Amino acid sequence: MQRLNIGLVTPGFSANESDWCVPALLNLVRRLATDHDVTVYSLRYPHVDRTYNVYGARVRAFGGATVGGWQRLPLLWRATNRIADDARKKPFSLLHALWADEAGFVATMAARRIGAPSLVSLLGGELVRLPEINYGVQLSRSGRFLTDLSLRLANIISAGSQQLLDTVSRRVAPQRLRLLPLGVDLAIFRPAGAPLLATASAAPPPPYRIVHAASFSTVKDQATLLRAFALARDRLTPLELSLHLAGDGPLRSALQTQARKLGIAAVVHFHGDLPHDRLPDFYRSGHLFALSSLYESQSMVLLEAAACGLPAVGTSVGLLPELLPAT
Repeated sequence: MQRLNIGLVTPGFSANESDWCVPALLNLVRRLATDHDVTVYSLRYPHVDRTYNVYGARVRAFGGATVGGWQRLPLLWRATNRIADDARKKPFSLLHALWADEAGFVATMAARRIGAPSLVSLLGGELVRLPEINYGVQLSRSGRFLTDLSLRLANIISAGSQQLLDTVSRRVAPQRLRLLPLGVDLAIFRPAGAPLLATASAAPPPPYRIVHAASFSTVKDQATLLRAFALARDRLTPLELSLHLAGDGPLRSALQTQARKLGIAAVVHFHGDLPHDRLPDFYRSGHLFALSSLYESQSMVLLEAAACGLPAVGTSVGLLPELLPAT
């Protein structure tokens, strides 16, 4: 295998090997760095300007933190110039942007300057406009500009679900599109006592536990999940049901209040923001995984739960429709 020099551009990356900032990206870098030279250009997190190593990859953090709007352009130009400077010392085989707005702008502009191919992966709400919950890059003029430019300049654009690929295909020629979902580490996410997928017989005994993992934010829509759970308890009696939520965020207090008003607080359990290595046991403790998001580009938690042998139910977003059995 030819050893490549790969540059990855991302809004945030792990500050060290035990920091699971974006677990899928840490796993990706760890695997790539075993066979290739990898440099990660992290625009915003960590919130410090420094260079360090993670799993054999070099990480250049710019410490952009929360600067927004058009004021972020100096940060993006600084990152573009750094990539160009590094390429003069050692040319890049590929520049890969994780997310199409800021990272996509930096990667595609730098790629044009140094004559390298570019890959832009859509990983979030870059093509979304949901004003009712103030979500989506398309709500911002600068966000639309950055995304449009990166989609126009990229050699290849990837999406993690067919749903998202269909959306971007309205704007991009099909020969430049690829379906490339991010994966999960099957050494960690697997049914108890099994190397890969388990059968339903491996599920724990009743009472029946519904599990959910996500940040508590409007786009994840746990408010609807609580209402649905309350209805399920009323209609599926005498089944014993409990709901277990892993995660945290600005809506936690409001969700706890809602659970009390719905009369389900005694059977709704808030587990907090669990460390990444504790999530497999959390999934394996459940009978069913529930996804309530209004939008997902892919949904890593859905794949993690599925890899632990857990069936899923939820809204028709991201990969969930693709995991349904063929009919």
